[in-house]
Amino acid sequence: MNIFIGEISEIVPKVNASTSNQIVDQLFTEDSSTQGIVVTENEIPIALITRTSFYQKLGTLYGYNLYMGRTVRLLMNSNILCVDYYQSITDVSERAMKRKEEQLYDYIIVTKDGYYHGVVSIRTLLITLAKVQSKIATYMNPLTGLPGNQIINEKLHEALKETVFSVLYIDLDHFKTYNDIYGFSKGDQMIQETAALLKHHLNGTSDFLGHIGGDDFLAILYNHSYQNVCEQIIQDFDKLIRHFYTEEHFSQGFITAENRLGKVEKIPLVAISIAVISRQNKQYRSVEEIVANATKIKKYCKRVQNSCYMDDSLCIRH
Repeated sequence: MNIFIGEISEIVPKVNASTSNQIVDQLFTEDSSTQGIVVTENEIPIALITRTSFYQKLGTLYGYNLYMGRTVRLLMNSNILCVDYYQSITDVSERAMKRKEEQLYDYIIVTKDGYYHGVVSIRTLLITLAKVQSKIATYMNPLTGLPGNQIINEKLHEALKETVFSVLYIDLDHFKTYNDIYGFSKGDQMIQETAALLKHHLNGTSDFLGHIGGDDFLAILYNHSYQNVCEQIIQDFDKLIRHFYTEEHFSQGFITAENRLGKVEKIPLVAISIAVISRQNKQYRSVEEIVANATKIKKYCKRVQNSCYMDDSLCIRH
């Protein structure tokens, strides 16, 4: 969920640098809610006059006589935070909080196409940011902190607009048996460490990683270079899985347990399967088509006992 800073901006009065301080005083008097006035030159913001600073300087011993009949150039502050309309409120809040303490609560000035558009108060920014973060939290998987199904669906729709992308549908084989034998706590730990492993290998600026739920994950790469990524994930996962088993179970390579029919059988150790959908191999026109193909490929992939990945050319690689 992304909100542009310009979407929460409001209009406050603007003046030019040659405006008299008497006019500024009048503007502040007419509207007590206005905490700042923007100074522009050819509609481009160059400074800010805050109510607090303006009246502090006028209130000094000779301040009124010194400043009132002169221009705002003497009282304006040129050290302003000016941001573009389309910057995210998260990025802007980080920049705003890094300002000097005496300027921490000054308006953030918003421009559009380089020209003055409005301002955002710190109060408005923090209230909106809190709402956004609360909203985002409802979309995140509580176990891994990764985006959940709603965001995954949005990202898949965005990917369809691109000419190049690869979708990785990642699943852990035999996880239910592991959960039954070793308990939910160890199972949750395995999911969390798998998520951390995937984050490590999917850390490109444009890569996306989501947690569908349980032991299922989905990643989107905006390239077709998925082979090396899949191979590295499998290699590291097979190392990771070792410390989740007793020495006996790991050395024998299976767990003896009942299957769904109540028959005792040897269940292999947990492995990772990756079904890959890529526009390199086929053109996709809908999210439903991507999901259907990924589910189909995953079934083929899970027939292999060891960790593996398979792309939509139905080529299996261990």
